[in-house]
Amino acid sequence: MKIGICSDHAGVEYKAKLISYLLGKGYEVVNFGTDSEDSCDYADFAHPLANAVEKGEVDKGIAICGTGNGMAITLNHHQGIRAGLAWGTEIGRLVKAHNDANVLVMPARFISYRMVVNITRTWLNTEFEGGRHERRIAKIPVK
Repeated sequence: MKIGICSDHAGVEYKAKLISYLLGKGYEVVNFGTDSEDSCDYADFAHPLANAVEKGEVDKGIAICGTGNGMAITLNHHQGIRAGLAWGTEIGRLVKAHNDANVLVMPARFISYRMVVNITRTWLNTEFEGGRHERRIAKIPVK
């Protein structure tokens, strides 16, 4: 599986560690930046990740910023992206099981790196439940 990943300056440390973790688990990883702790704009990295998910260049995406909200808002403006913000493992499970999130977003300033790994592992290992959730997803407008 090929996973695209991005962050802003607030999430760059966790992103670098998570890339190593994912590579160690056998995933292919595409880094969409940033690779610096210098202040930057999350949208500059969220848009390329969203485009890669939309085009099928990566199978799923992960985004990390300070609160997670900026990334999630930006990502969800793209057609075909369902970015889910998670700050705990159960939420990480539910954004996949119920919302079929193809991008996981996490808030670096509010969770530990250990939690980032736990959420990521849970999200990657969860299947979409379908059923009533398919009907709900079908009601999300496509631009």
